[in-house]
Amino acid sequence: MPVQPITELIRFVRRNSPFYAELYAGLPDRVTELTELPVVPQAEFWQANTPRDNRLLTAPLDEAVVFKSGGTTGSPKFSFYSREEWREFTTAFGAGLVDAGLRPGHRVADLFYAGDLYASFSFILDSLHRSPVANVRLPIGGAAPLESTVQTLEQFDVEVLAGTPTTLCALADHLMTSGRQLPQVELLLFGGEGLYQDQQPLLARAFPNARASSVGYAAVDAGLLGRPVPGPDPRVHRAFTPHTVVEILDDHTGEPVTRDGVPGRVVVTDLRRRLMPVLRYPVGDRAEWTDAATGHFRILGRAEEGVRVGPVSLYTQDVLDLVRTADPAGRVTGVQLVVRRWEQRDGLLLRLACDGNTAGLPDLATAIGDGILAARALYAEAVAAGYIHPLSVEWVRQQDLAVNSRSGKLIRVIDERPHS
Repeated sequence: MPVQPITELIRFVRRNSPFYAELYAGLPDRVTELTELPVVPQAEFWQANTPRDNRLLTAPLDEAVVFKSGGTTGSPKFSFYSREEWREFTTAFGAGLVDAGLRPGHRVADLFYAGDLYASFSFILDSLHRSPVANVRLPIGGAAPLESTVQTLEQFDVEVLAGTPTTLCALADHLMTSGRQLPQVELLLFGGEGLYQDQQPLLARAFPNARASSVGYAAVDAGLLGRPVPGPDPRVHRAFTPHTVVEILDDHTGEPVTRDGVPGRVVVTDLRRRLMPVLRYPVGDRAEWTDAATGHFRILGRAEEGVRVGPVSLYTQDVLDLVRTADPAGRVTGVQLVVRRWEQRDGLLLRLACDGNTAGLPDLATAIGDGILAARALYAEAVAAGYIHPLSVEWVRQQDLAVNSRSGKLIRVIDERPHS
């Protein structure tokens, strides 16, 4: 399906989607610019996009593939693609794999998750199938036993691993525990979540000759978002022009950011999808342009990702940076923020994964705690005032970190407080 002019796409969705017809009811008959459209209100979008009595789709659901997202909390959210839309989606993404480092003849293990309507395993497998370079595909999946996975990787001399950082780290930890490495692996394609610096030392030990790269930036609901940009920063991507239009909106004004280095929230418009239209859809991530003229942008993490402990707000990325600063040897291989409530006060447990060697861990825990308290003085003040419990640290192995049961992604923030 060719890219549709914006005016025609807007006319089509107003005519065929009850949700968009209502959303755009107050707009002029002819709209020529995306900025004339409101940003899609997510709650209303998903309330309309239901398996029964759907008010978002532009046609009856008689030919489509269905996926589920948003399985961590709340009601499941379903995404629909026609046969042609899915083919174009995976073809475009497959072309981007060349930017990520895929080379002719590469043997690639797909370690993403399948089943329960989850998209990533099928998406990556189909993208590899439609990539412009020849490759050998091994659909192992993320739920296979780690030892079985290692055996397959060794038997086929697999050179590329594609999976979530959490899955790759679990595999690396398994290898280190058994005293092994996979030196033939040369490329780690990660997706579904960011690769943090605290995870990289573990990956480097298990896969000493491998380079890590984003597999690409996409979401089952939002669609194509960004192709990898070769270079030292795996967070940098470029828009999938002409398939989609990526905008970064100012946090305060809601206007599109046009200058490099100004952070804002990401919204996307897909110019090819018609069954489940996506126009100025908020992705849920923050980003900044690194070169707005060429469409290059850096992903900055989830919008408003963080935790509130009593009166104190902590951003996840800030905590990760402080842990890394206090741990120059790279002994910490994973970080989770666990919020609990007891004795009528909130408390934060910092759950840290390490390599199993307990020597020096108490001193490292103290250094990490002191670094966080020094950077966030309000935390210590709230403890002294009796508003919250002191910060505590728990050491675990990599496999003990909590992950999403469906996707296998590491859960960075776990809120165990009662919500009633």
